Amino acid sequence: MTEQKINNGPAVTFDDFSSLFQSIKSWNDYTPATIERGALNYITPEVTKSATQLVITGEVVIMGLAWNTVAGPDNQKPALHYMSEIGDTPNEEPTCNKDFIGVDYHGKAVSHLDAMTHIAFQDTLFGGKKSSEVVNSTGSAWATVDKLGPIVTRGVILDAARFAGKEWIEPGTAIHADDILAYEKKFGFILGQGDCVLLRSGHFARREKLGVWDPSDFSAGFHVDVMQLFKDRKISVIGADGDSDVRPSPVAGVGSPIHVLALPGLGIPLLDNLQLEAVAQKCAELNRWTFNIVIAPLNIPRGTGSPVNPIAIF
Repeated sequence: MTEQKINNGPAVTFDDFSSLFQSIKSWNDYTPATIERGALNYITPEVTKSATQLVITGEVVIMGLAWNTVAGPDNQKPALHYMSEIGDTPNEEPTCNKDFIGVDYHGKAVSHLDAMTHIAFQDTLFGGKKSSEVVNSTGSAWATVDKLGPIVTRGVILDAARFAGKEWIEPGTAIHADDILAYEKKFGFILGQGDCVLLRSGHFARREKLGVWDPSDFSAGFHVDVMQLFKDRKISVIGADGDSDVRPSPVAGVGSPIHVLALPGLGIPLLDNLQLEAVAQKCAELNRWTFNIVIAPLNIPRGTGSPVNPIAIF
């Protein structure tokens, strides 16, 4: 891999980040009955109804990556898929073909949704629960993925690569709040309550042309300065063709600061590792950057997240 140019700043000290976390957290915005859904509370029936009215052509575009069973620098724990039964022996009709799937999905190769219980900051989960007290080997007793789905709202794509006139944004590049305001002006949308905001850096376009690298070390993503804007606009879900964090992290001592601010801070679920090339192309063809998005995580009690295949409906 060629030497990477890093443009992830400005740098943030651990103390400044800790202060930002304390100032931005939204734990007091919810009641005991609603807090485990966090920012998804902003997706009211009215928000969902408005999102469905965005459907004009009926075209559907998937955003989930193909099930990846091949090991590589960005897939250190490959997904499993094998046949558990093959109907190739004489038997009473009908014969059956059956298969097994399994996955350690919190990585860089599987499209998935992070529930709020996935990340703790200083042992603290969203709402102030201690991770060491509510999470054990059987899963979590707090803010789990089965509390989250299904999600039907407005999707908005932040096409950073197209805005820059490039095929992709280089890994190590941070997207800032000022960039998002510029995208709004150029592409003609305004982020609002209940939105699912998706960042396209062109990650998979770059991967296809230049080859595989480990995005744990280098990826384009958001700088921490975007999170106040997302809080102010009442954003419900954040996603990306990476994992939303710029890497290397600009924050001393915090490897995934966007994960920290989004999950234990603001209760915003994250969509990681989305394939956004097709949806970005469709948006460009239609010259519209918003669509109805449907996200249906698996119903996993005590789960910290779920593989997903979100769909955009135009």
